Amino acid sequence: MGNSVLQTIVEISLKILAAPLLIWQGLHVRKHALILPEPTGHRSGITVNHSNNAILRLLIVGDSAAAGVGENTQDTALLGQLVAGLSEHFTVEWNLIARAGATTAATTKLLRDTRAKPYDAVVVSLGVNDVTRQIPLQKWLNQTTIFLDLLTIKFAARRIYTVNLPPLGTFPVLPQPLRWIIGLRVKRFDAAMEKHQANRCEITRLSIDLKLDLTLLASDKYHPGPTLYALWAKKITKAILGDFLQDSDSKWQAD
Repeated sequence: MGNSVLQTIVEISLKILAAPLLIWQGLHVRKHALILPEPTGHRSGITVNHSNNAILRLLIVGDSAAAGVGENTQDTALLGQLVAGLSEHFTVEWNLIARAGATTAATTKLLRDTRAKPYDAVVVSLGVNDVTRQIPLQKWLNQTTIFLDLLTIKFAARRIYTVNLPPLGTFPVLPQPLRWIIGLRVKRFDAAMEKHQANRCEITRLSIDLKLDLTLLASDKYHPGPTLYALWAKKITKAILGDFLQDSDSKWQAD
């Protein structure tokens, strides 16, 4: 019996046995959670590099982490830190399409209602809300395929950068046994998504090893704090530079 099958059996068994408690804990967490607003700041613009006229067209899309929840302004959130790093090498034309609480399906709908525009690099943060809202695994994988196809077809995305799911099973803001069961679900979903994306050549899947360090989190102990946003942005910047910064004098020209 494979590990994924065993994890599924254990997860389902525990959910059945502890269903009343899990429902109560879930409602309690939602009722008492510290709700942080999305940060202020522009969500689209151009940051000019006066020594390099190459333009990198950047889209950040997804959920509350993509939106920068946990920070007061976009400057210190993922968008601002990523643009700051990339603009040292390119003129960056950037856009942010993200909403707190967004699932993969909801984000797909949002993009369908968005005017088509080509992007060189698309950064994606999705999956946590699919896990916590009990979207079935295969349904989530199917919805992700539709979402990724939309990025490559409608928005002509040259490269797509995704990230592993955070280890919610280590977040003390979630009570036990809810935390442990969500942790099992996150591991199962994350492993399945890694396999799901492995054969798509346009995708770079990044991994952030988030240990149990509450100083990396925002005041709600759930969303990223500035240090974690900086780490995330640094990893993405390195990956994008590896893909688009091709020649010796640090010049790149879009197609």
